[in-house]
Amino acid sequence: MSTIPIGLKKAATICVLKNGDSFLLLKRLKEPNKDLYTPVGGKLDPYETPLSGAMRETWEETGIRVETMDFCGILTETSPINYNWICYVYLAEIDKIPPPDCNEGTLEWISFDQILNIPTPKTDWYIYRFLLDKEKFVLDSEYDENMEIKWLVNELTGERLIG
Repeated sequence: MSTIPIGLKKAATICVLKNGDSFLLLKRLKEPNKDLYTPVGGKLDPYETPLSGAMRETWEETGIRVETMDFCGILTETSPINYNWICYVYLAEIDKIPPPDCNEGTLEWISFDQILNIPTPKTDWYIYRFLLDKEKFVLDSEYDENMEIKWLVNELTGERLIG
């Protein structure tokens, strides 16, 4: 049986649930991103497409069944430690329901203008901005060994967003 080399990127989905300019975010109980607010999502299962993984993760973490999700972009994260991801980002516009219970943490509705006032991964504010502006993106980021972001670039435009 072969082992996956350390540093190889894991494939995951980021499932952004939105109503107007508010996002249903998860204050995470565990790593990665413990105690930060993130969209729901997670690793793809073997033989699973990114879209079916996004729909499954949304259901598992929120109990919300979405009929469709829009593909919005890709976030690639590279670090010299065991934090290396390729994330397929999907968006679903949903009703503004009371936040359901979640075994991964606490779900809360957060408006876009409050995102900078809560603890969230540095890349995520840019993702929300692209979603609100209805722009596709391919974000590439690199972190140092302390998980401080060195740079973030939108490869579709060449725009350097951080660093």
